[in-house]
Amino acid sequence: MPARNLWTREELILALNLYIKLPFGKLHSRTSEIIHLANIIGRNANAVAMRLNNFAAVDPYHQRRGIKGLQGGIKQVQPIWDAFVHNKDELLFESEKILAGKEQLSIEKKYASELHGIEHLKGEYKIREVRTRVNQNVFRQIVLANYEVKCAITGINIPDLLLASHILPWSKYEKERLNPENGICLSALYDRAFDKGYIGISAGYEVMVSPQLRMYEKEDYYAQHFASLQDRILHLPKKYLPRKEFLEWHSKTVFKN
Repeated sequence: MPARNLWTREELILALNLYIKLPFGKLHSRTSEIIHLANIIGRNANAVAMRLNNFAAVDPYHQRRGIKGLQGGIKQVQPIWDAFVHNKDELLFESEKILAGKEQLSIEKKYASELHGIEHLKGEYKIREVRTRVNQNVFRQIVLANYEVKCAITGINIPDLLLASHILPWSKYEKERLNPENGICLSALYDRAFDKGYIGISAGYEVMVSPQLRMYEKEDYYAQHFASLQDRILHLPKKYLPRKEFLEWHSKTVFKN
């Protein structure tokens, strides 16, 4: 094979970046995001789609489901996947910097709205804050894509009204910050209720309403927004389910039972 056809580390990192943002059913050459990546790295969409399916072959989530993906390129993608598993924070940020560069942008310009207000920061403080905000945005992209841009409780599908809710808090569990199994797509009201423990989610993916919230059952807003939630089954994603151990931690530690 001519050397010019070999995939570089940067290209493989960009393929991983896109793989974790796409539902499994969109790993084909007609997907607009795959076509875009193919164009900016100078490859055809079929080749990019094949690389994404190579990542599916090494993804433990799909392995547990018995889905093998494309086996042929495993040796090339496995080191990139392993690096992602062991340091999601660094690799995701690196992938976003590479992607911005391929799109003829700086990371600061691409994420200008997310980085607003930190212009006064300098040195390591600014670098750390840029990384954190960019990765938070990427986590949101991953979680919303995982839930097909729908609230897992209500089905609301307006992106501006949706949040990537962490099960284990961002501030306390650094290793799980960017784990898609630690995220649930929720609209703003239910994100806040979940964060404050007024609602929980069982290991069977059923919504639980806190007794402290049921104290307000005579209020009109309770009937409208909360009365029907108890035991409602989440709209589950097709890829990364919320990890049951994380849900159990939330039920024991945050949920106002």
